[in-house]
Amino acid sequence: MASLSPAAFFRTALFTAACLAEFAVSPVSSAAAADVPTFEMTLKDHVFTPSEIEVPANQRFQIKLTNEDATPDEFDSHDLRVEKVVGGGQTGIIRIQPLVPGRYMFMGEYHAATARGVVTAK
Repeated sequence: MASLSPAAFFRTALFTAACLAEFAVSPVSSAAAADVPTFEMTLKDHVFTPSEIEVPANQRFQIKLTNEDATPDEFDSHDLRVEKVVGGGQTGIIRIQPLVPGRYMFMGEYHAATARGVVTAK
């Protein structure tokens, strides 16, 4: 194994430190994500409960969706610009960007006749 010159060693050490610093930022991002308001919702018998939620306008938020049905469904909203498949018996997190005040429709794409709801941003 060849030894590194002091300059090569320094460059390698600097590169390694920079890479580690990049990963050190990740926990801060996770902590910031914990500050995002979370609204819990259940899907059972192809119906969302609650079917309407009120969220703060101009602020990111997330919906924690627990699918109690045996089959998957897709939380879908053109208004919210989001699609998320949640498997049967699974829980998924749906992250929503800040919304201007208004009403935003969503549905379960696989059971659109019964799985419907509204997000109201105030």
